[in-house]
Amino acid sequence: MTAPDDLLQALFQRLKSDAKLTALLGGAGLLERATENAAFPYVTYGHTSAFDQDTGADNDADQLVTLHVWSKAQGEAETRLIMNRIEARLAGAALSIGPRGQTRLSLEFAEARYDEDLAVHHGLQRFRAVTREDA
Repeated sequence: MTAPDDLLQALFQRLKSDAKLTALLGGAGLLERATENAAFPYVTYGHTSAFDQDTGADNDADQLVTLHVWSKAQGEAETRLIMNRIEARLAGAALSIGPRGQTRLSLEFAEARYDEDLAVHHGLQRFRAVTREDA
């Protein structure tokens, strides 16, 4: 089984190793949690859930991970560029997390919108991570 924290760490390592994404984010734009003085644009992770696809019970082999993209640029072009780069880096990726198997990622949902209350563009991407244990 793959623990949610191990999965998030592996996802962020994969994203941090992408020079194009780093350039789009202006450096240190991958954050566990945003601080008040975080420089825009940046990416944070949100809700993670583990479940069994068939029964809905808790099961670390199937997880949903949500990433949030935050931008103050005019228009949503910057948000979409960052989201496209994240998708290119993660969708279809196979991550080795621990000795038990391989985790494969697929994009389940993506949305970009302007949040008037926060005056930011907000992108949301939800990835399904399925771990198959080695036989």
